[in-house]
Parts: sequence; structure tokens; C-alpha cells
Amino acid sequence: MITRVTDLHCKEVICVDGGQRLGFVSDVEVEVPQGQICAIIVPGPCRFFNFFGRRDDYIIPWKCIKRIGPDIILVDVNPDSCCHPRPKPIWAP
Repeated sequence: MITRVTDLHCKEVICVDGGQRLGFVSDVEVEVPQGQICAIIVPGPCRFFNFFGRRDDYIIPWKCIKRIGPDIILVDVNPDSCCHPRPKPIWAP
């Protein structure tokens, strides 16, 4: 049972359909009035040797989470459908 949001941080997220490793939880989306977690956010994989930033983030809805273990979170989602573009830094063209 999750008692704190910090319990989700640094857990690896794995897609149960193909066994694809999506990455580690970095943040969560919360509905403020209700205090419910809407989704978990996993940063996309790094580009060329970490020099060119990261690819799009995965925003995985809470309803797609199947099991939360001590080290991993199993999700039933198509990784392509939950990709969202990362915000561009202000210094980027």
C-alpha cells in the first residue's frame, strides 16, 4: 500500500505487455481538490550519450498501473500512446 508519494520515486516502471523498461518514476500528477494521484511521470530515454537531452516523457494514468512492488511498478499501457513532449528549455531555439 502506498502511504506517501515519495514511496513511488525511483521505482522502475515496466510494461507488462512486452516487458519493456520505461524508466524510473520522477514525478506524479495529483488532483489537488481530491488529493488523488492521476498519473505517474517517467522521463523518456536519453538521447545520444546524454549530450542532447531526453526524449518525450511517459505520462502513465493511474488506472493503467497493475501492480506496485517494492522495487518496480508494472503497467499495462502502450508506451507510444502515453508519450508527451518535454517542455523546451527557454534557451532552446
